[in-house]
Amino acid sequence: MKQRLGSFSAALAAAILMARAEAVRAQITAAEGYTPPDDTPSVKVGGTIFANYTWQAEPQAIDADGNKYHPNAFDVTRAYINVTGQISHLISFRITPDVVRTGNVAGVAVPGLTGTLTYRLKYAYGQLNFDDFTTKGSWFRLGMQQTPFIDFEENIYRYRFSGKVLTDNEGILPSSDLGASVHWNFPDNFGDVHGGVYNGEGYTAPEVNDQKSFQVRATVRPVPMIAVLRGLRFTGYYDGDHYIRDAKRERYIAFVSYESPWVNFGAEYNHNKDQTSVTKAEITSENFSIWATPRLPCGIEALIRWDRIDPNTALTARKQRIQAGPAYWFPVQKGVAAAVMLQYEQVRYMGAPNSKPTEERYGLFTLFNF
Repeated sequence: MKQRLGSFSAALAAAILMARAEAVRAQITAAEGYTPPDDTPSVKVGGTIFANYTWQAEPQAIDADGNKYHPNAFDVTRAYINVTGQISHLISFRITPDVVRTGNVAGVAVPGLTGTLTYRLKYAYGQLNFDDFTTKGSWFRLGMQQTPFIDFEENIYRYRFSGKVLTDNEGILPSSDLGASVHWNFPDNFGDVHGGVYNGEGYTAPEVNDQKSFQVRATVRPVPMIAVLRGLRFTGYYDGDHYIRDAKRERYIAFVSYESPWVNFGAEYNHNKDQTSVTKAEITSENFSIWATPRLPCGIEALIRWDRIDPNTALTARKQRIQAGPAYWFPVQKGVAAAVMLQYEQVRYMGAPNSKPTEERYGLFTLFNF
């Protein structure tokens, strides 16, 4: 009898110990608050539309009968269809076709096709996220994707719908290209680095030889712990490429930016070297762009921008662009945007051998992003 009571007591003690262990384990799990990553496959569809009307004050054009007129037109300069999603929390993707106005085919105007707005592929890439291994927002991409600098500046500038940023507008850099890249966020919000290897021809053309473009952008946020200075960043960018073997295509960019609830600001300098063939001279160019977008809490903003383009430092010919105007950003939920802007633009051509007249335009620009 005593042996049975001893066995029963031992079994009861073991059961109590196991129950206590499970309770302790449950308490530890609850205290940690661990939430497993969401591996549910998902697909989202969105869009971006840039629609505008522009009227050119100077210079006037002349029609087939010799009549002078002010060129003016309604246009759509961007109409993205964004398809994004995830296969798991580690693997995501994006597919984005973009509108473009078709030019002549093989140098010949084709009735019903030439001048048509049609779609072409701009982004199509897969992405491996490194959130499980390093800082959040770090990843590897393969495919047709954003190049490191232009997409970075546009996220601060916000006025791509009224005109491209300098490096894109002047054809200094393509905004998208085929390649592979890696992005890493510094710990504690001190900045990031984005680098990769690309074809170098941009998303509008196939690779034409064995030369590749090596691009890297490094950004430092010096004082993220101070609220008023958190938006200050210093950025350096380099693109090393060749048109053909031993014929350089290089880009150097220094960029200072600042973001706050009251104003976004950017100042850029880029220095470029181009040699299309070893039999031709190397051309050096340099360009400046300064812009600011002051804003009020009610959604009213303004754009003030000045560009100077010096396509060949060995010559005196250069170009200056001024853009300015008010804008209104409609109050909407996070993740979507709608804005309307009135803009004045002046482009002046200075120095020999320039002989182009000054251009002046007025425009109404709209943004719809959803």
